[in-house]
Amino acid sequence: MKFAVLAFAACVLCIQARADTWLVGPGGQPASLRSAVAAAQDGDVIELLPGEYRGEVVVIPARTLTIRGVGGQRPVFVADGKIAEGKAIFVMRGGQLTVENIEFRGARAPDANGAGIRLEAGHLKIVRCGFFDNENGVLTSNDEQAELDIEDSVFGDAPRVVGGLYHLLYIGRIGRVSISGSRFQHGFEGHLIKSRARETRIAYNLIYDGPGGEASYEIDLAHGGLAWIIGNVIGQASGSQNPVVVAYGAEGKRWERNALYMAHNTLINDKLLPAWFLRVFRNNLPENTEVQAVNNLTVGLGVFSWGAAGHFDANFSTFASSLVDPTTWTFELAANSRLRGQGSDPRRFGGQDLSPKAEFMLPAGTRPLPALTNWSPGAFQH
Repeated sequence: MKFAVLAFAACVLCIQARADTWLVGPGGQPASLRSAVAAAQDGDVIELLPGEYRGEVVVIPARTLTIRGVGGQRPVFVADGKIAEGKAIFVMRGGQLTVENIEFRGARAPDANGAGIRLEAGHLKIVRCGFFDNENGVLTSNDEQAELDIEDSVFGDAPRVVGGLYHLLYIGRIGRVSISGSRFQHGFEGHLIKSRARETRIAYNLIYDGPGGEASYEIDLAHGGLAWIIGNVIGQASGSQNPVVVAYGAEGKRWERNALYMAHNTLINDKLLPAWFLRVFRNNLPENTEVQAVNNLTVGLGVFSWGAAGHFDANFSTFASSLVDPTTWTFELAANSRLRGQGSDPRRFGGQDLSPKAEFMLPAGTRPLPALTNWSPGAFQH
């Protein structure tokens, strides 16, 4: 009898562990996304066939799901005047959700805060996705337990509405956000990345507004918090709305622990007027707030450490002529640059290992770096 009970229990666990795959296509054939979400259980996978999904918006309840595009081309969700709960194309209520290889376009909401994806709770992982022409590419709630990871994705083309202040990525007061291998371009009035998270990690990205871009800040860490900005190209276009490139603490203290670590970033100013490459709003933050910056490279007119008291070492300034070819987004130091090899050891800087482990790779993604014993300032070591 005991053996039979154990066998029955093992069978139930096996059934629970089994993951089903649901196939979805444009126009609801073979199924609609909404019906697949309603039927799916924890651990299931929803696969989306290529094509345009017009006006297909969905609320995803708290569960563990993977939703991914399959086939030769990325499926594209076009809002087409529709919005789930007045919020987003996808609204995530909680749980563990992975969204992979999907494009989101045209999100508009009555409160002008429409998003490709709205994260309300839980843990969301976004991989190889695209967000274009949305009021916000991704927008989160203020749930301090929520977490967001973004990898190898592209955000661009903020709506050109005067006074709209749309951000390509808008992170509320969540627990943690990590952004890597991703590209941000063509903002308008709003910021490319705005984060109010307790912890923000931005590494190995191309955050460059590009020709025609008119964003304000490229990175806005509005409430300070713990932040690591490592190995990025961060560039301000000639049409920028604000001279500040990276802002820290502009909206005042929220979190108990506050520290900013910046290493191996290439910060670019395309304007003829000077940029404020790093602005730390000291009056808004606790007196013991740390700012640690090593091996950063500023390109173009501007100031970096001014007003940002902290530990600064081996940060250099130069001009675009010192790079291989910024017009083709080749931001490496030229082979004959005198700055090559002039960086400090970032492995024990301010009590942190700030050494770069990878580099951004076009069109989106990263390539790993070998172990280094010699460092150059900026985002690229090869």
